[in-house]
Amino acid sequence: MLRIRPMIFDDLPSVQRIERASFSTPWPPQAYRQELASNRLAHYLVAVVRDEIVAYGGIWLMVDEAHITTFAVHPRYRRQKIAERLLLALLDLSADRRAREATLEVRLSNLPARRLYEKYGFRPVGIRPRYYTDNGEDALIMTTEPLAGATMRERIAGLRAAIDAAPPPSLPASTDGAEATEVVGAQPPVGAQPSAGTQAADPAVDAKPVNGATGRPSHKAPSTGGGAR
Repeated sequence: MLRIRPMIFDDLPSVQRIERASFSTPWPPQAYRQELASNRLAHYLVAVVRDEIVAYGGIWLMVDEAHITTFAVHPRYRRQKIAERLLLALLDLSADRRAREATLEVRLSNLPARRLYEKYGFRPVGIRPRYYTDNGEDALIMTTEPLAGATMRERIAGLRAAIDAAPPPSLPASTDGAEATEVVGAQPPVGAQPSAGTQAADPAVDAKPVNGATGRPSHKAPSTGGGAR
């Protein structure tokens, strides 16, 4: 049985293990601690299977926008729709907090992540040049239609029904290269302050903000193994 709940300080060692397994430039250990302790804009969730944290994700709620900052699934648990369940939970949280829309950044080359986001109603709206500090790759900005609109609500209802009908996550999946599509996330650039930015932790999903790109500090860039930020 999969449970999704708010992240707490005791979760951070497990979160860091997934972080290191998922991102080429992981956030420093103090970044999440600072986010939980002092960033009033930040909201982080973890997905738990049999008392083991298998995924995590976060958003920043800024006025009427929810910015997905990070998202990653443990490599052993990918390809079990955990990423989709967690993304649904983040969108539900955004809607509950009255965000008008959700947005994120993703590497232009991360086609699996882009397909996942498109499935959940995100559409390309712009480019952030040289957004990722590891290789200077551009980021594609993707934003949903209004979360309270009929089109988005119908889409989410249909996707939720399909997820509810799918088998629940169970034993760890294999860890071959095919699971790269199960990562979504956003991360801040290298050297940025831990309380800002987006990161993605799957070779399939990469997203992160650059300093000044959105009026807030940035963090790092994700890989395609199981997350987004």
